[in-house]
Amino acid sequence: MISRLPQPSTASTISRWFRLILAGGVVFGFMGFATIAALAQDAAAPAKAEAHEGLTPNAPLIDLGYFKVTNSMIATWVVAIGIIAFAQYATRNIKEVPDGAQNFWEWMVEALHNMLESIIGRELVKKTFWFFATVFIFILFTNWAGLIPGVGTIGWGVPDAQGGLDHISRPLFRGVNADLNMTLAMATVFFFLWTIWALQANGFGGLILHLFGPKGKPEGFFMKAVMIVVFIAVGFLEVISIAVRPVSLSFRLYGNIYAGENMLEAMSRLVPALAGFIPVPFYFMELLVGFAQALVFMLLTAVFTLLICQHEEEGHH
Repeated sequence: MISRLPQPSTASTISRWFRLILAGGVVFGFMGFATIAALAQDAAAPAKAEAHEGLTPNAPLIDLGYFKVTNSMIATWVVAIGIIAFAQYATRNIKEVPDGAQNFWEWMVEALHNMLESIIGRELVKKTFWFFATVFIFILFTNWAGLIPGVGTIGWGVPDAQGGLDHISRPLFRGVNADLNMTLAMATVFFFLWTIWALQANGFGGLILHLFGPKGKPEGFFMKAVMIVVFIAVGFLEVISIAVRPVSLSFRLYGNIYAGENMLEAMSRLVPALAGFIPVPFYFMELLVGFAQALVFMLLTAVFTLLICQHEEEGHH
């Protein structure tokens, strides 16, 4: 039996936040898919006749004109509905002594809460825990859902001479985070929230001072002038690093999951007679990779938020 959560309503609260953040993710996902998928399809048009190795990056199933519903979007909705349904089931009847699904849910939420509190502090975790916990759980289960047999391997393709499908060009379902549009949408949501939290913690003037203001207490007019110039230059470098964070976050997650998909496909085709056995060890490795990537995404976003929200005089939380 686990100890109680810091706040008795945390388990039910995060269930409600799941629906809000996933709704926001769907909105940003719609925007990302509608623009990037259309551009990618136009760019890939001249190369349609070429042979393709690995899972196709863009396979629309439902064409609504400018907006296209892809197989990875459908997989996103399926996983999101599953998470929300489980959260509702686990918290439908909160007990003082948790058991079963409630016990697992509270254990997971409490473990995430305690870890984040030790990293970013109690005050900041009260404001941001809903997002970091949601993004970790969502990425974790979408990564693992992509490993379910049939995801990426059942669909449509060009028959070979024997009538079989040598390569699936349009899978029915596809790994969510193996599509750059979804990872970019999540990174964009974080960047939007990061801006709000930074302004709440510092104000507009305080944010500018945080980025460009000199640190420490240099002695003498000359040293003060030098430090002002140095920290203004450092501030511009910091602005550039902040601007590329959504790109680095999205490509890190996308690259690892997409590479894992292609590795599993390559291993299954290495020796056709042993296609059911060779990929098995790599499936276990991908389970670990899926967990690690969810943790990395959550911790990076949490640390980025801490760096902009903490003040020099606050010290260690």
